[in-house]
Amino acid sequence: MDNNQTHETSLRDYVRVLFRHKGVILTTMITVCATVFIGLILKTPVYESSVKMLITAEKQVEATYYKEMYGARDVQQTLTQSEIVKSEPVLGRVVRSLNLHKRTLADEKKFSSVLKQKLIDYQTKIQDEKLKSLTAGQKDAILFRSAILALKENIRVEPIRDTNMFTISMRDYNPIGAAVIANVVSRSYVMFDLEQQLAELKLKYGIKHPTVNLIEASIAKLEKTLSGNPMEDVEAIGPASVKIMEQASVALEPTGTSKAVTLVLAFIMSMFLGVMLAFVFEYSDQTLRTPRDIEKTLGFPVIGSISKKSLFDKTLIDFDIDLKDYGKSYQVVSDQLYLLIKNKGLKSLLIASTLKEENNAVVIANLGIYISKMLKRKLLIIDANFKSPSINSLFNLAPEPGLTNFLDGTAAVPAITNKIDENLSVITSGKTVINSMILMESSQLKQIIEEAKKQYDIILVNAPHINGQKDTAILSTLVDGTVLVVDEGKARHQVVKNAMSMNGKLEHTIGVILNERTSPIPKFVYDNV
Repeated sequence: MDNNQTHETSLRDYVRVLFRHKGVILTTMITVCATVFIGLILKTPVYESSVKMLITAEKQVEATYYKEMYGARDVQQTLTQSEIVKSEPVLGRVVRSLNLHKRTLADEKKFSSVLKQKLIDYQTKIQDEKLKSLTAGQKDAILFRSAILALKENIRVEPIRDTNMFTISMRDYNPIGAAVIANVVSRSYVMFDLEQQLAELKLKYGIKHPTVNLIEASIAKLEKTLSGNPMEDVEAIGPASVKIMEQASVALEPTGTSKAVTLVLAFIMSMFLGVMLAFVFEYSDQTLRTPRDIEKTLGFPVIGSISKKSLFDKTLIDFDIDLKDYGKSYQVVSDQLYLLIKNKGLKSLLIASTLKEENNAVVIANLGIYISKMLKRKLLIIDANFKSPSINSLFNLAPEPGLTNFLDGTAAVPAITNKIDENLSVITSGKTVINSMILMESSQLKQIIEEAKKQYDIILVNAPHINGQKDTAILSTLVDGTVLVVDEGKARHQVVKNAMSMNGKLEHTIGVILNERTSPIPKFVYDNV
């Protein structure tokens, strides 16, 4: 056959991948969706409030720093102010004014889910354990520092494009708290700006100058508003070079994407991820799964496929079973094998597996029963697998006398031949201590096969697996043709190639039977794709 023959990929091939790896897809979807769902439960809703600020650069003193700011519309200058907003002098005043360092983890519980409350209790317990060995002063210092860091994490300062304005946004689990903190941060920032001007004015004019008194009065007024309550717009504008243009208001809805939308997106993304993983696993799978894999790897045609759900894939063959109960796959393979034998003029076939785990004996037994009963052909099964004999157990026969007894001269052919039916006979393997290679090279083995050809229409010889053994290669020279049995999803491409090369060329190989074939696509889907 032409190994370079191309195969067109159809929609059914893609659907087969999805159904074959449906476990991977479902596991991925469940894992991702469950993780996102738990994450949403553990996440306390966050509210965001913003203050809009204006940089005017109108100072009460002409210092170099202020001149550089004058008329500036540069984003870099705005970002500089942003860093000032998040500086410790500004945020430290906010923490002290609102006693944020005295807020406990438990304050969040009234806004969180039951599961998150359990987590908060655990976190509170750990925090208390860490702080209990510290003095009151050390504890306050750590809590104060932690409050500043928490503010920095939850404050976002963003410039407004093409303007001298920017926003100060504050996130908090308490919607009122978010607005209060945002307002206090903006006022603390304005106070910081006024304090810088005051220091410059005192150096230039002294402490009794009217402008100095004006700035001091403005700072004092702002200090009284550090509780976060709304202030008059005139007071908000003030004499500072940075002005509060729009104060923060209480947010009515949590920020971010809603939980329902998040779960829908998680479901969609998990489905895509599952499908991607399915195709990754499919194309990284190095086992022989399809007729295409076998033809590409071994270079032999596939005679047929036997379903994994076939009725007679078991340890004991029921010869009296009604033929109409036979699986469709065995019927098809038997018919195709018989036609191949007839067209090629063959009488003896060696049937071997590629791996030890693959049970070609079951395939031989069932093919023998179907061909002898349905096609009315005289058929002989010979078990030449001396290392792992199994034909006798499948037909519930005594292991001895068998083929090895004939080869070592202790039994005649009639004594080792078990007549199962008018058209079917079985020669079991028997038992011996003689090396199997010696028995394989015996001229009597060839003789018994040649004599059987005169009495039977078809002889099926059960051979050992080809991986790491030479027995099958020797047996293949004694028969008219060789058939390999490959179980779907067990043998890896390279392992089979290596086994074939180590075994030498199997003589007269006519094809491969794909055993334990699965049909992952449901019938109603298969018929419509």
